Amino acid sequence: MQLALGTEPRSEYMAFELGQAAVKLVRDVFPIKAGENVVVTADTTTDARVVNATAQAVYAVGAHPVVIHYEALPNVAMMPPAPVAAALKAADAWIEYAPAYLLHGPAHRDAMSAGCRMLCLTAVDADAMVRTIGRPDYMAMDEFREKIRALSQSADEMRLSSPAGTDLTAKVDHDAKPFFRPASGKGYSQMLGGQSGFSHLVDTVEGTLVFDGTIYPPTDLGVPRTPVSMQIEHGYIRRVSGGSEANRFERWLASFNSPLMYQIAHLSYGFNPGVTRCSGRIAEDERVFGCLDIGIGITSRGAPTHTDGIVLDASVWADHMQLEDEGRYVHPELTALCKRMGAPGY
Repeated sequence: MQLALGTEPRSEYMAFELGQAAVKLVRDVFPIKAGENVVVTADTTTDARVVNATAQAVYAVGAHPVVIHYEALPNVAMMPPAPVAAALKAADAWIEYAPAYLLHGPAHRDAMSAGCRMLCLTAVDADAMVRTIGRPDYMAMDEFREKIRALSQSADEMRLSSPAGTDLTAKVDHDAKPFFRPASGKGYSQMLGGQSGFSHLVDTVEGTLVFDGTIYPPTDLGVPRTPVSMQIEHGYIRRVSGGSEANRFERWLASFNSPLMYQIAHLSYGFNPGVTRCSGRIAEDERVFGCLDIGIGITSRGAPTHTDGIVLDASVWADHMQLEDEGRYVHPELTALCKRMGAPGY
């Protein structure tokens, strides 16, 4: 949250708008049915206003909200206290707000296997909930998600670059299933709107990757003052360079003593019109309009955990077709959807 008025941390700040966003969340974005048991998880660093507003909205649609607060964990994808994990397996639906998210971890996998469906809103606060859920046109965002994925998947090779020095190529995996489309039924995960991506062949990512936006985890890094540069070969990070923050990031990766922590997990687009700059909260920063979110560590292949870093002002080509130019989507089908979403400058 950026403090501009001074009232941002107070309970009355955007209270009406937050209520509207919570109702939209449980009715339209992540529909909750009457009679369902819905667990809302938060840790000691979570904004309680979004937790309470969500629980109230869940109750208003006839479902049963169960709010669980627990200690702030030191890393993402860890096993939470046993009562938390047990509650998730018993839930019909789960909405997560804790910054040290459980997504991709053992408790998450167990909950999905038990049929729980999950919405990850890690670190979203009152201000972000209004900007990223309450105000955007979600139907247009959903159409954008499908269109940019289809354009990307139609190519054989993608090229990604940025003014900070990113210059990557990757081969497209044409056989992979869509991984940003919300599923139906039970046992699936859903993320905050405003993100899509293409599926890549994991050993084909080559070039230079530079994070000049948020890196999370580790929890003590956030928005780097000096860009963090990595050399990628055959889908793995081979070298990390930059300032003191690059050194901290390199030490964090090395602390897991696993080569799988150096593997590129996903290459994703950000396009939520409510996010125009990095805040240090990864869920919304992955959706900075015109950014790339690069994931590292494939937990489904055995990586101990997962991290994300943001590339700002990206340019993207699908074969020879340009989709994005320094943070501005330029393909005509995408620009039309940007206008519908109300994105600034379209």
